[in-house]
Amino acid sequence: QVQLVESGGGLVQAGGSLRLSCGTSGRTDGIYIGWFRQYPGKDREFVARISMSGDTTLYSLAVKGRFTISKDRAENTVYLQMDSLKPEDTAVYYCAATPKFGGSFDYWGQGTQVTVSS
Repeated sequence: QVQLVESGGGLVQAGGSLRLSCGTSGRTDGIYIGWFRQYPGKDREFVARISMSGDTTLYSLAVKGRFTISKDRAENTVYLQMDSLKPEDTAVYYCAATPKFGGSFDYWGQGTQVTVSS
């Protein structure tokens, strides 16, 4: 089992920055942590992913070059640094965990709201 808790959402003006945190606990060795976002009435979409045991990262085209995913293994925390934010980044952001590369994300946090004003 893996437990996830997001924090760091809020309101920011377009062009600004926010950093989201995903605190992890439980069986975290070798897992992959992903960030997803969800617009009202839409399915969750992938944003970024990182391995907790290595340095591989992956980003969606919509955020590549603006968002950076990183981890603090000692703190069991994964971060999503979001720069050059746009109004279309407004969504609820979730972190999720999967035990293997390419596997389904079975563990989810409660989500945190990010609102970018124009």
